[in-house]
Amino acid sequence: MTFAQQWQAILDIVIALALCGVIGLEREWRQKAAGMRTHTLVGVGAALIMVVSKYGFFDVLGHDVAVDPSRVAAQIVSGIGFIGGGVIFVRRDIVRGLTTAATVWLAAGVGMAAGASLRLIALAVTVIYLIVVFGFNRIVRALPRSRFAFSVLRVTYQDGRGLLRTIVQMCTDKGYFIAGLDLLRNGRAGRGREDTGEDTESFDDPNRGRVVVLIELEGHRDPGQLVHDLASLSGVYGVSIAEGAGSE
Repeated sequence: MTFAQQWQAILDIVIALALCGVIGLEREWRQKAAGMRTHTLVGVGAALIMVVSKYGFFDVLGHDVAVDPSRVAAQIVSGIGFIGGGVIFVRRDIVRGLTTAATVWLAAGVGMAAGASLRLIALAVTVIYLIVVFGFNRIVRALPRSRFAFSVLRVTYQDGRGLLRTIVQMCTDKGYFIAGLDLLRNGRAGRGREDTGEDTESFDDPNRGRVVVLIELEGHRDPGQLVHDLASLSGVYGVSIAEGAGSE
């Protein structure tokens, strides 16, 4: 590998650094598990492997030696799956990290393209990625809500007042189907358990426990009004739509 080729390879790696940094910056802005550093390192590593695959075996070539540069590069595609799988989190039917995993895989592809000196292609794919993550979100939000859509509500309420039954009843009265329920009381998790309402301590007692329940709802309605109605119940500390109710 000549001195000029080494500088050429360094330029390719720097391009991978810049483009994958842009991809990672978007994930960092969205506060995802794999952010700017992860995506940048994946891209730079993929570019370096491509450079090694292209130039790293010239000194062993001969009449009796033949190499296939694509074999080394092909291992990036399978190897990057370990990192992608590490950012996917599944809890019951709630899947988080799929988009980030796909982004890590894409960053590796951009790095490979840059390392192979396919700079225009690497730049084009980066632009396409930005169009997908920013433009497609607007299209999705403009679509009418599907009747198969689900939302996960996180409700924090006072323990021992029988509020869970009231919360569930209000959800069903609003036309939602409850597909799942996870309850956490005093640090102990349990699925589908209800508070008995037999505790007679006063609501103002600061030592009383709080219960956090995750309710998975199916229905075509926007849950915003339901969140407002649940938050107005006496004994409910807070209601929010849980992050990660989807594949992002």
